[in-house]
Amino acid sequence: MRIAIPLCRASRGAKQTTLGKALAISVAAVLMAAGPVLAEHTRWWRQSSFEDFDKGTAKGVALRSDGKLFLAPHFAEFADANLAYLLALRADSKGNLYAAGGSNAKVLRLDASGKATTVFESSELAAQALAVDAAGNLFVGTSPDGKVYKVTPAGQSSVFFEPKTKYIWDLTVDKDGTVYVATGDTGKIFSVAPDGKGQVFYSGEETHIRTLAIDSSGNILAGTEPSGLVLRISKAGDPRRAFVLFETAKKEITALLQDSSGNLYVAAVGEKTPQLPGMPRPPITEPGAAGNFNFAMGGTANPLQQPQGNPFAPIPTVTSSSVYRIASDGSPEDLWSSRDDLVYALGLGPNGKLLLGTGNQGAVLELEGNHIFSRLVRTASGQVTSLASGPGGKLYLAAANPGKILTLGPDSEPEGSYESQPFDAHLFTRWGRLQWWGQNAAPLKSGAGARIEFYTRSGNTSDPGNNWSPWAGPYSNSAGEKIESPSARFVQWKLVLRGGTAGAAPELDWVSAAYLPKNVPPEVTGIAIQNTGIRVQGISVSGQGGASQTPVQVRMPQPPAATSSISSAFASAAAAGAASAATTPRFDAVPQGFTQKGYQSVVWTAEDPNDDQLEFSIYFRGENETTWKLLKDKLDARYYTWDTTAMPDGAYYLKIVASDAPTNPNGEGLSSARESDRFEVDNTPPAIAQLTAEIAGGAGGVRVRFQASDPASSIARAQYSLDAEDWNLVFPSGGLSDAPRENYDFQLQKIAPGEHTVTIRVYDQFENVTSAKATVRVTASGN
Repeated sequence: MRIAIPLCRASRGAKQTTLGKALAISVAAVLMAAGPVLAEHTRWWRQSSFEDFDKGTAKGVALRSDGKLFLAPHFAEFADANLAYLLALRADSKGNLYAAGGSNAKVLRLDASGKATTVFESSELAAQALAVDAAGNLFVGTSPDGKVYKVTPAGQSSVFFEPKTKYIWDLTVDKDGTVYVATGDTGKIFSVAPDGKGQVFYSGEETHIRTLAIDSSGNILAGTEPSGLVLRISKAGDPRRAFVLFETAKKEITALLQDSSGNLYVAAVGEKTPQLPGMPRPPITEPGAAGNFNFAMGGTANPLQQPQGNPFAPIPTVTSSSVYRIASDGSPEDLWSSRDDLVYALGLGPNGKLLLGTGNQGAVLELEGNHIFSRLVRTASGQVTSLASGPGGKLYLAAANPGKILTLGPDSEPEGSYESQPFDAHLFTRWGRLQWWGQNAAPLKSGAGARIEFYTRSGNTSDPGNNWSPWAGPYSNSAGEKIESPSARFVQWKLVLRGGTAGAAPELDWVSAAYLPKNVPPEVTGIAIQNTGIRVQGISVSGQGGASQTPVQVRMPQPPAATSSISSAFASAAAAGAASAATTPRFDAVPQGFTQKGYQSVVWTAEDPNDDQLEFSIYFRGENETTWKLLKDKLDARYYTWDTTAMPDGAYYLKIVASDAPTNPNGEGLSSARESDRFEVDNTPPAIAQLTAEIAGGAGGVRVRFQASDPASSIARAQYSLDAEDWNLVFPSGGLSDAPRENYDFQLQKIAPGEHTVTIRVYDQFENVTSAKATVRVTASGN
């Protein structure tokens, strides 16, 4: 369950000053150039928020939205209705409790012991609404196409009123015995006298009147659908007109409740369909018709069967809900909202706080003001659909899917437990001290009063069970006690709250467990040797880098294979690293590449399961050599560029060594290495030999021949230029340029008489270039 709580927003200035901009740029520069930061290895698993504690399992423990755990009200099953769902509860003056539901429509009467007797049953799909008058007569509204039935205290059942509408949503009885009937899909309220004679009390534009109440002045209060209106309708006047007390932001009003101070509480669900001014209202769908609600018994889903074209879902299937309070002076206030939970029922606890019956996690929530709420209990049913007050402050709950009747309060549970979610440290881990903070708890050794006790267990499987260690404890010193559970990958804690005989009950605010994962060596996960003549650097600073340098794309290493054990460990350990509040996040800028002759660059990736700060060393060796020579050490960046002109031409290999020594005690750092693919260094230009340019044939023909060779690589291409004109590509004799030695023989045609210079330019694979020239004289006769 995730509840949306209104949050305050900090105000922002309309302008950003020059100083602010400069500060932002400076901060960014610091992040980008972040050097080694020592990481604190001891980490803490801390839980303190609603979201944290909501992942655990509570028994007899309530959870407050500000992250407090405390003893819940006493919660027990009162009766099994043996129905798929219950929709309404009412109590009479004699202590009888009535529960209505389906399917088919049925009403049960329960005595103080929980013994159930069927007092009404019909062929309609559901008993949707209940009301009891001062004489003890029970009124039952059924749907769809239902009627209002009257059940006397003696158990005689008869049709009391037939509104001839599709739905009967709610019933309420006035002091004079008049029964008011809320209906749909024509949005009418009927008033029915004690003798069964009924008439239309109110007819409006809304499709459904979903819920009814009577205020302290005797006015009828109604909640509608699809506009989500709260109406107040006076009994005086003909025709009767409604005054809109409040238009909610939701589509459907599901419950109304007025307290003794005149405050009216409103529960509303569903999002309204946006509508432009002046446009007709879209077609209305029946409440709940947007999806099917499954009524289940014993965990088996049994979708409600009904005739085609007659949709009926007594429990809304929309999402999102809100609760509002309309004060006695008419002013509204938002109290609570949720994107996921729906409020089906409202009630008041013995302490006067508002209670919400919700789904679809079957929870009862208590609102405490200032947008703080507590989840008191979570039932085994899908929805809590109705609340009714019982004797001595006890509260009755009706639940659906499956149908159950439960009791809540008035006393708190004497003892409750809460098990945290298992914590995954992702590595074999030593556990440290368990610390916590709570209120109203005496030390364990005192032997009396409210107490808070902790237990821990650990294991190496994700699911706790018989393969974990037994629970160790209890721990009761909030200042911290050493966790006695054995070292492992997973750990879990259990809280036990014990109420005292007098005084305030214990509460827990937060829990923190220290842990230290076993140090695991880092891994160089990939190496990418860049093309020759590329220089790699970090993010360029304005005015540096050289305007003549041409940017090029840097080739990044391929991701590590999923079969790598260390890589797999790192993939899951990322979260563990993030959990350490003492570890400063590392920012690695994406390197940039530029062309620069004579330089060679390498880029690599590395990972550390412990999220340690790493440093790197680079070694090289020539092909057919056995000794690695240090090229550079104590590198923080994950790329390096060097000038290869100091290295002899030939083939080489690199070895990247990653070490976590900067963030481990002296002598306890670990390292690992990875070798690169073969690469070549070639700074020697090719040679041009036997270059000749001779008259060939008539009409100004010139034949050019030469040989190009390179000691370390293949010839890439050759070009010629006649008299310093544009360069032209020329192919070797074999057509392919793929050997360290190539012969060239080509002919120029129609050369003008006179002396001419033929210039040859040859490149090898590493863009080393050489040139040569030959002179030829062409005569007018071609000789």
